[in-house]
Parts: sequence; structure tokens; C-alpha cells
Amino acid sequence: MHRFTRRWALLCLALLLVPTAAYAHGKRFGPWGAPVNLQTIPETHPDVNTPYLDGCPILSPDGLELYMASDRPGGEGGLDIWVARRTSKHSAFGAPENLGKPINSAQDDFCPSPMRGNLLFFVSGRPGGCGGADIYVSRKEDGVYEAPLHINCSVNSAAGEASPYLLERKGRTWLYFSSDRPGGFAADVGVPDADIYVSELGRFGFGPAELAPGLNTASNDARPNLRHDGLEIVFDSNRLGTMGGPDIFASTRGHVTDAWDVPVNLGPTVNSTVNDTRASLSWDGRTLAFGSNRPGGELSPAGTTSNDIYMSTRERGGNSEDDD
Repeated sequence: MHRFTRRWALLCLALLLVPTAAYAHGKRFGPWGAPVNLQTIPETHPDVNTPYLDGCPILSPDGLELYMASDRPGGEGGLDIWVARRTSKHSAFGAPENLGKPINSAQDDFCPSPMRGNLLFFVSGRPGGCGGADIYVSRKEDGVYEAPLHINCSVNSAAGEASPYLLERKGRTWLYFSSDRPGGFAADVGVPDADIYVSELGRFGFGPAELAPGLNTASNDARPNLRHDGLEIVFDSNRLGTMGGPDIFASTRGHVTDAWDVPVNLGPTVNSTVNDTRASLSWDGRTLAFGSNRPGGELSPAGTTSNDIYMSTRERGGNSEDDD
């Protein structure tokens, strides 16, 4: 197994992140359907959702693995990253398994983002970062994750980062994420709010993080995730006009270098009057996974509704499916 040194990791990224075919701008999707608690899907393992915090859900690019963050018993400490697997896109998920060390640690490890090339981006509060919870990346070799690489302090900060997503299009690569660092989109009043940032990969690693144009407000705008073509983004925000707690918003654009259109609240079909957070899109753009503590989920040890994983689906019209 190759040692996952900084130099090797950057070379690995440069080789893996090759240009992909253009994605048709004319492709359209139908509306999102009513979300279902993942636990209610027949034959789903009863431990997918638990009475504890289960969130940060995201499907692997092939749709056969569901990564999540959970503070359920049996982990390394605090929030850990778990993965549930299935045999096909039409089958139910089995029992989640803890990824163990070196991905998980005694601190919080969360916001997993599996990418092509056996890469896993995630956030961790382990020692050795820039201050708060930082973004790390690991590569799976022969079925085993190598020691995570800390992304530099041009991306990470002394504050907390969340929800990294690697966008690879037309020979260029960007890392999207959110951060509650001071000095974001609007002047901070009290505790800094979260904003969505983007950093581009260059010859010597990821460059300085910049505010993502068109997405941020003076409220919390956090935990972004993109469709693989880079033309749609989802995130959660408590900006004016939500239904209660943070709601899930979406935005689209015509080209990966364009600014984002005005974000739209996904509305009462998807959102609720409580917390709806860390949404993610499947590779084909037809499934939306997110965490919510809405009524009807597992009850926590304290008797309140715990945070569970929900999924919504939509139909696709226009062009036929492609897997670039």
C-alpha cells in the first residue's frame, strides 16, 4: 500500500480528477416527492435510524453505500462516520458499520462525502488542524482507508468547517464547503454565521477559500452538496422565509463558472417546521437525502424526536441518463 503523504495525495488527485463529458443543460427534473423516513422502507435494517443523532446522509457515486454521521453507541467517541450497504439501487440498506480508525477518532468525525476514485472527504475535530473542525481526505486502497490528509489552512480555518464536496468538471476541480469563520458575507453580530465557500485546486494544492457567489446571506447558509455536473446545489439555511428551523434550499446555474441563481426553498413537501439539514444529491440527481428531527422519527432516550435520515425522489425528463 502506498503511503498517503501530502505529495502523493496531490499527485493522486491530479491524476484522478480528469475532465468529463459535458452534461446537457437542457435536462430537467420533476418536483421532489414527499420524504420518507428511511426506516419505513421495507427490509431496511432496523439500525439505519436509531434513537440517537443520525444525519449527514450521502449516497456513494454508485448508489450502493449510504454514509452517515451518528453518535450511536459502538463508535470511537462523539460523532462517527458509519456506512450502510445494499446489493443494488433497488434493494434495502443493511446494518450500518462503523468505519473505524483512521477515519474515526475520539473527537467528532462527520459530514462524509464519498467521491469517485475511492476518495472520502469528511470533517473532524481531531488534534492537528487549524483550530475548529477541519476538512480531511482519505483514499481507500485495497478496501482499507489510508491515514487522512489534512486539507491546508487556506481552506480550513480556526473556526468550524462542514460538508466538503469535490466538483470535477472540464479539467478543473473545486472544493465546496461551509464555514462559520469570522468575516463572511455579512458583518457578524455576536456569533459568526455560516457561509458557503469554494476553493479551486491548483498545481500546489487548494487555493484560498472564497465566498460562493449568489448563495450567501446574513443568516446561516451551511452544508452544501452539488449534483455531479455542478449545475445544481442544495444546502440548509435559516434565512428569512423558512418554515421553522433550518430549511433545505436549492439553486441552479447554466455553467460551472456562472454565479448561482437565487436559491429557492424546497417548500413544505420537503421541509418541516423543525430542523432539516445537510441535504445531499445522488449521482443521478434523482434522490435527495437529508437529516430531520420532524415528528414521526425515532424517539431519543429523553423522549424527544431524534434526528433521523429521510429521502425524497423525483423523476427526470428531457435527455436520457448519463453516468459521466
